[in-house]
Parts: sequence; structure tokens; C-alpha cells
Amino acid sequence: MTHTTKLLTPLALIVAMAAPAFAQNAEIDVNGDGMYSFPELQAAMPEMTEDEFTALDSTGDGLLDADEIAVATEAGLLPA
Repeated sequence: MTHTTKLLTPLALIVAMAAPAFAQNAEIDVNGDGMYSFPELQAAMPEMTEDEFTALDSTGDGLLDADEIAVATEAGLLPA
């Protein structure tokens, strides 16, 4: 194992483990999958409409992933 590999392996593990932690709010992400569904989000934010959710869902898969959550949070559309 090279010196660089020895240094990068723990760093990669830390980044991989930390990513979902800051991408989700446990009060919204009830099932803990790291994504927000419309029912989860609407339960936390009753004023959220399906059209608003669809606008946030840039991938169109029916779930907000970490990137979509981050964009919406930075825009002030979702709670931090």
C-alpha cells in the first residue's frame, strides 16, 4: 500500500459516511433513506403542494436526493 493510499482511504471513508448525515433532516426523512418523498415533506410542511415538490425534484424520480435537498435548503425552500 502506498503512502498516498494510506492517507486517502480513511478520508474517503469519512466523506462517504458523513454525506447522508448532513443531507437529511430526521424529522422529515422518517424512513431514514436519505431522501425526502412528497408524503414525508408534506407531513413536515403541510403547505407544500405537489407542484412545488415536483419543481424541486429535478431528476423527476419522485424523491428529493441529497443534491436536490441541498439546493432547496440553500434557496430557503426547505428547513435546514
